[in-house]
Amino acid sequence: MSALDAGASSGPVSDAAHPRRAVDRLLAGNAWLVFAFLYAPILVLVVLSFNSNRIVGVWQEPTLRWYRDLLQDQAVLRSLKNSLIVAAVSTTVATVLGTAAALSLERFRYRGQRLFDGLLYLPVIIPDVTMAVMMLLFFVQAFDLILIATGTSPNLGLGTISLSHIAFNISFVAIVVRARLAGLDRSLEEAAADLYASSWQAFRRVTLPLIAPGVLGGALLALTLSLDDVVITSFVSGPGSTTLPVYVFGLVRRGVTPLINAVSVVMLVGSMLLVIASLIVQRQRND
Repeated sequence: MSALDAGASSGPVSDAAHPRRAVDRLLAGNAWLVFAFLYAPILVLVVLSFNSNRIVGVWQEPTLRWYRDLLQDQAVLRSLKNSLIVAAVSTTVATVLGTAAALSLERFRYRGQRLFDGLLYLPVIIPDVTMAVMMLLFFVQAFDLILIATGTSPNLGLGTISLSHIAFNISFVAIVVRARLAGLDRSLEEAAADLYASSWQAFRRVTLPLIAPGVLGGALLALTLSLDDVVITSFVSGPGSTTLPVYVFGLVRRGVTPLINAVSVVMLVGSMLLVIASLIVQRQRND
């Protein structure tokens, strides 16, 4: 009798397990579909960058020709140099200013703080085209004033591109650092003050090490956005200041070639190396 009861009791459990298994399989299949949707185009891009045929969609044989041409193409190297200069300058300045903005909003109270808090999110929510037109008009007006005051006028170039990237990167850095500050225990800073540490000492020895992952994450995000930007950069760039994404966009308009695939793969590998370096640094800090 007990065996029959055990068999009867195991029946509903077994029946209930089947829907769960079906749901697990469905979720697993959905995950694989998402991964395929995201990474299959990247895999195709990498494979076709080694195609010896100039017609991208027709595979002929593997070759490194396009990567050799990439290293010998002065226009590509010049645009890559411009991109690295702009990214380095804009990331450094935006990280400092964005971290300072996050600290001011999270640790201090002052008149106009809510207005500043709202304005800080504008570069994140407004379209890139709108931001590009705003920056272009700003530089045109500023150059006119400089011309009136000095008799000479600057030109659009790496300086205007760097300022534009700083303008929209500050918001992204501030958002990431504020998220880190929101979860920070303020009693640690208060303990440092109780031990007679000055405000600067408490920030340098307590606050900054604790928010360093957020600062690093914001800097990495700013660097990636700067290296990938096309719309804003194309509006505020001048002769001789073309960055790599803008140059690639110009090539695409004339047709996709394996050289464009090779450039894209180089940019992809660079971005992956930045992410890996960030993960290694964060893991070392946690250890």
